Amino acid sequence: MGGFGDVHRAQPKVVSVSNVTELGTVYTPDELAEVCAHAHGLGLTVHLDGSRLTNAAAALDVPLRALSTDAGVDVLSFGGTKIGLLYGEAVVVLDPDAATGVDYLRKTYMQLSSKMRFVSVQFEALLSGDLWLRNARHANAMARRLAAAVEGVPGVRLSRAVEANAVFAVLPADVADRLRKRFRFYTWDESTGEVRWMCAFDTTEEDVDAFAAALAEEAAASPS
Repeated sequence: MGGFGDVHRAQPKVVSVSNVTELGTVYTPDELAEVCAHAHGLGLTVHLDGSRLTNAAAALDVPLRALSTDAGVDVLSFGGTKIGLLYGEAVVVLDPDAATGVDYLRKTYMQLSSKMRFVSVQFEALLSGDLWLRNARHANAMARRLAAAVEGVPGVRLSRAVEANAVFAVLPADVADRLRKRFRFYTWDESTGEVRWMCAFDTTEEDVDAFAAALAEEAAASPS
């Protein structure tokens, strides 16, 4: 807000936060409510990137509304593909005044599917029961399993707490390069060798164990 009121600067209008964050951390309901209250006090709208919101809710054992409606979020982008949908993300307008004209923007930005009911029915299947929660809990559990499996591998260091379905670790570049020939993953920070491993709704225990075993093999083959 340092440039607020300055005609030479773009004026801030929206605060956008992600939960789960890109670092694998989770905002609690109280933390989100504090962000929303402060933003609203400054006249700003709050958008929540909920690509992995189900994972955050499962990790905290709270309903989805605790991390959205009840916290004071104005607009939510709710992820579908990361929790099991074949296709589809939903924009949920919680405060209509905060998203005037969004109905028309859908088509302007080519997000109005010709057979929207085929996309929407997936959300009905996901949210009408506890499928979203079961999928999210499973993904989070696989991340914890992975973290436990790789924690003792020589040369590998877990670099962040595992709060949801992401595991961050630092490992030698040569180990990462060889392992990447067997499994696809990104280097998060080239300067430190930190990588990010994501677990999903369809990650199996066998997937995790095979990855951890391959990591141990590549680490053992690395020059001491």
